[in-house]
Amino acid sequence: MPIVNRVADLASDIAAWRQDIHAHPELLYEVHRTAAFVAERLKEFGCDEVVTGLGRTGVVGLIKGRKPAAADGQEIRTLGLRADMDALPLQEITGVPYASKNPGVMHACGHDGHTAMLLGAARYLAETRNFAGDVAVIFQPAEEGGAGAKAMINDGLMDRFAIDQVYGMHNSPELAVGKFAIRRGPYMASMDEIHIAIEGIGGHAARPHKCIDPVLTGAQLVTSLQSIVSRSVDPLEAAVISMCQFHAGDALNIIPQTAKLAGTVRTLKPQVRDLIEKRMNEVVEGVAALTGAKIALDYDRGYPVLVNHAAQTDIAARVASEVAGADNVKTTVPPIMGAEDFAYMLEERPGAFIFIGNGDSAGLHNPAYNFNDDAIVFGTSYWIRLVETQLAA
Repeated sequence: MPIVNRVADLASDIAAWRQDIHAHPELLYEVHRTAAFVAERLKEFGCDEVVTGLGRTGVVGLIKGRKPAAADGQEIRTLGLRADMDALPLQEITGVPYASKNPGVMHACGHDGHTAMLLGAARYLAETRNFAGDVAVIFQPAEEGGAGAKAMINDGLMDRFAIDQVYGMHNSPELAVGKFAIRRGPYMASMDEIHIAIEGIGGHAARPHKCIDPVLTGAQLVTSLQSIVSRSVDPLEAAVISMCQFHAGDALNIIPQTAKLAGTVRTLKPQVRDLIEKRMNEVVEGVAALTGAKIALDYDRGYPVLVNHAAQTDIAARVASEVAGADNVKTTVPPIMGAEDFAYMLEERPGAFIFIGNGDSAGLHNPAYNFNDDAIVFGTSYWIRLVETQLAA
């Protein structure tokens, strides 16, 4: 079955919602306008229940099928479908008529499209109800670094709506419109934050022997930390340490007193994550002993590895193939070292995360990026067919 005919009819409405959301981007948990927009649409569609304020600003709509879940023999009673709502702190340069009206904030990751496609699916599902059981459409805040998925889980998302399986979707500029990509097992990396504070002894640039130079110490740290991946991690495993900030000094003839470094660690396996944290502490201690500087490491564990469950991945791939054709669904793609907090939901329930093509656009998190409205019919149809397949009436 290709794209759903009714979705093709709804595409202009879905695109209009998407562009409205795009014009009014909001950050992290401050998605008040977007959440209100979503809740209002869900109520208009006739969802049986609309809950707001879950995980601070998350919204969930519950849609009951034409038939209740079978008393026995039906494995899934409630299916969870998740979209993210938050934007990024970037100044948009797309020049589109519906460009961001909020200076310094834009939808540079396509969450406007994710939200609109799930709204389109909710409208269709509420109209047709051609399934047995319940569907929870989940609209999440704070995916971009705020762990909104975890906040919604902590607020009782899974248990309150008795969710049995959960699915997510993200657009990809590396895929043509009408194509999907998914893989079993680890698909996206964990993401940990590193903050390092160095205290040395400042002084005159002409008398370095009287100082403990935090700049030199920081440079040694950056070089030494890279050796963890190249010399401590199995070459067949994936890991990335990126030191992305180095702040020190205010004058060219003064050795500063302090320096600060910051960056991220990304891995695909818990044991590699543990190894890197352990080795990072050892490297910091060693460089401190070598230089005489005081060094404090703050290693903050963030999003876990996103692991797709095998059975649900196969189901998602089969549904995507029905929508787009088997030749347009890749299932042997490599893992991605970016992070995604849908990983928390997959730790709680079986499910899968799939990528949908955005075509030849600017990359994610780029100020020239824009979600491609041509992808709407494929993403919305995927959600609908997933429900009607998993909760067959």
